[in-house]
Amino acid sequence: MGALRSLGRTFLAFLAAVGRLIVFALEALYRTVRPPYYLSHVGRQTIEIGYYSLPVVGLTAIFTGMVLALQSYTGFARFSAESAIPQVVVVTITRELGPVLAGLMVAGRVAAAMAAEIGTMRVTEQIDALTTLYTDPFKYLVAPRLIAGTLVMPVLVLVADIIGVFGGFLVSVYKLGFNGASFLQNTVNALMTQDVVSGLVKAAVFGFIVTLMGCYHGYNSRGGAQGVGKATTNAVVSASILLLCFNYFITELFFAR
Repeated sequence: MGALRSLGRTFLAFLAAVGRLIVFALEALYRTVRPPYYLSHVGRQTIEIGYYSLPVVGLTAIFTGMVLALQSYTGFARFSAESAIPQVVVVTITRELGPVLAGLMVAGRVAAAMAAEIGTMRVTEQIDALTTLYTDPFKYLVAPRLIAGTLVMPVLVLVADIIGVFGGFLVSVYKLGFNGASFLQNTVNALMTQDVVSGLVKAAVFGFIVTLMGCYHGYNSRGGAQGVGKATTNAVVSASILLLCFNYFITELFFAR
């Protein structure tokens, strides 16, 4: 019975945590669509999330494209199917690797920073001070981050797709001996609108998830510096797990037969 009680307590605690997250997300969405709008904060978060994440997303994308081309060549050479490498590179990056890897990189950078910043404001009672000054903390702290993350992430993923395909092009042409014009032509022929659209939809959802988890864990942090550190860790881990889960559901939505 002790083991069952422990399992039950864990399950109920999980359900309670899911409920708190859903309530927080719904409240944040409700506050986001209501005025006033802090556009200057949205612009600041757009630069913070988008512009400052470009280097890490770009490096991840180009090396992913290069490794993907190299590994595809190694596998396809066994079946004399090297000509399919351009199609594999562009479809894999636009559908999966571009959105997922960019989302994970942004989660590691942005979710942690948001949780640390808002968590510090919580434990030092700055959020309580905002409420005292008749400023809605959700509209001032959470809404600009959600808007910026949802809008900027598709742009980051689009850049990552281009850079990733370029990395595959570099390896294929200068190391594997492909003809550059033929590689580009096969890439364009293989690319479909649905591939790009599905990746951009994933990116928007991932941007919302990353910023939501950073804000949620920071907003609900307790216990001083130790609580802020725990909130930062939980934000990155939960954002990464939810990102991978929603990646499956969106893929199922677009490509299930």
